Amino acid sequence: MENLTPRFNFLCLIFFWTLVPLFLRRSIAGNSIKAGEPINDTQSIVSAAQKFELGFFSVPKGSSFKYLGIWYKNIPETVVWVANRDNPIVNSSATLNFSGDGNLVLVNQTGAAFWSSNSTISVKTPVAQLLDSGNLVLKDSGSEIPLWQSFDYPSDTLLPGMKLGWESKTGLTRKLTSWRSPNDPSSGEFSYSLNTYGLPQFVVRKGNKTMFRGWPWYDHDFGQGYGNGFTYDLVYDAATEISYSYNDSTNWRTRIVMDSGGSVQNYEWSDVEKEWHKSFTFDGVGCNDYDLCGNFGVCSSVVTASCGCLDGFKQKSGKDISCVRKDPDICRAGDGFKKISKVKWPDSTGELVKMKLGIQNCGAECLKDCSCLAYGTLEFPNIGLGCITWSHKLIDVRFVPEVGLGDDLYVRVAASEFESANKKRRIAVVVVVPIISAIIFLALAGGWFIIRRRGRADNEVAVTEPPIQENELEMPIAVIEAATDNFSASNKIGEGGFGPVYKGKLSSGQEIAVKKLAESSGQGLQEFKTEVLFISQLQHRNLVKLLGFCIQNEEILLIYEYMPNKSLDCFLFDDQMRCLLNWTMRIDIIIGIARGLLYLHRDSRLRIIHRDLKVANILLDNEMKPKISDFGIARMFGEDQTETKTKRVVGT
Repeated sequence: MENLTPRFNFLCLIFFWTLVPLFLRRSIAGNSIKAGEPINDTQSIVSAAQKFELGFFSVPKGSSFKYLGIWYKNIPETVVWVANRDNPIVNSSATLNFSGDGNLVLVNQTGAAFWSSNSTISVKTPVAQLLDSGNLVLKDSGSEIPLWQSFDYPSDTLLPGMKLGWESKTGLTRKLTSWRSPNDPSSGEFSYSLNTYGLPQFVVRKGNKTMFRGWPWYDHDFGQGYGNGFTYDLVYDAATEISYSYNDSTNWRTRIVMDSGGSVQNYEWSDVEKEWHKSFTFDGVGCNDYDLCGNFGVCSSVVTASCGCLDGFKQKSGKDISCVRKDPDICRAGDGFKKISKVKWPDSTGELVKMKLGIQNCGAECLKDCSCLAYGTLEFPNIGLGCITWSHKLIDVRFVPEVGLGDDLYVRVAASEFESANKKRRIAVVVVVPIISAIIFLALAGGWFIIRRRGRADNEVAVTEPPIQENELEMPIAVIEAATDNFSASNKIGEGGFGPVYKGKLSSGQEIAVKKLAESSGQGLQEFKTEVLFISQLQHRNLVKLLGFCIQNEEILLIYEYMPNKSLDCFLFDDQMRCLLNWTMRIDIIIGIARGLLYLHRDSRLRIIHRDLKVANILLDNEMKPKISDFGIARMFGEDQTETKTKRVVGT
């Protein structure tokens, strides 16, 4: 029995050291791998600031498939890069080492290579370093110049500082490719890339088929919808590089992912909730569905996606959704262009872009070429004016009702279209003017009848104490400045009689409209605050809600809920936008306005007459529901002190 004890202890020791590697991934010292110091599948390296980790993982968990990858340190199950995604090591141990020429090489227990960095430059003292950006860099130990880097070979994730696009020096075209499934990192069906043939634009493809595309990015704000620290870098040099990259100084844990379902998702990590939040989703839903309306068609998505034709075109007969010219006799004297405002430009793949060509010269160039269908003008950052002409097709066009987006497209039409338009305009004047006059007369007569019936000589309501407290509505100026990016010009969405209006986004994600008032009426601040508190009590689905206010020195700010479809006049008095309002929508808008007025005149605690009702003061939400705005600002800020006998603020 005594002779068995040493043998039993020896067997236990062997068993213990056999099991340890199965339960423990050990981080080696530092953030680098050096020649002669390989890492195996139980080890990893971590970037200097403990942000990212490089090592081995298996999906699904517990499977025999081993992958070399990079993930966020201390955030589980968030892999951002996979080396051997299409060639996993199966049922074998794995080692990351250097080859004789200084390349990184991933081998199994028999020495068979499953992945290599494949740098064409040989080095004797190679070092592989994991940076805090998540980039794995291969270099010579005596140099900081990368010989190879993982950022040049993205998987499905775009990190801050990574590039998408093309570069002539390296010959690389960088794009994102989805995982095949959430549990399979091999190359999936979907890709997200920067199309550089024509005007650069982001494109999502399923195999070789285009599913949807983004905006041409020559001048649009890629920071829209992000936090204030978001910046982007656009490089456009047709001879050397066309690329896009971004950074976010407020949150380094942000990523853009081409997911296995075909959507592009932007995620931001919340330290408070310890989870990823989606900032935006880019997919092929509705009008984003590529070429939904065919050649010369245009998609609108005010409520649901619907197709129409560009000016000068009509739908083909039968089931074909594409459009054809009303007058095919094109390319003769008298041809011209119809301006179509607030549209997403057609797909520009293979179209001609000319720099330093203004709007007049651009149109003249298009008229000289009988194959030219349309043109647009643009301005590249740090380059200047340019001109793009379309000579192949006009596909994937859509109207854009959102504030701050959309471009002007000049579509070539035959001379007969201008003659027809002038005739229609004369008929419209004869018919519409009497109808509008009758509506205005009936509205005034109805208002007079209601006032007379009620016998209200004065609409002032005496309320001694508002139930809402002042501190519930007053917002710090710092919050508003952060929401509007310090009232940047890019966030300015309008200029009214009382001052500019800015779009903003609170930290909670709620979108707001901030009205910066030009001057006060001279009333006391306490009186002003009391009146605002009363106004905030008005709650109706057809009234724009006042969310708060701010008084900073002599400046007064009013904060409202944001209306994405702007005001009714933008639709009624625009040739293109007017077509989006069918009669059902128009009737719903009229009924909504009437309900809002009825609430103000009869049903609210504060009896209110608007005083300045016009289509510019009827705002539309994302479902095209009307909301009355600006009832009482004229009163509050002394624009018309003798207009009525009312002496109090009544409105928003």
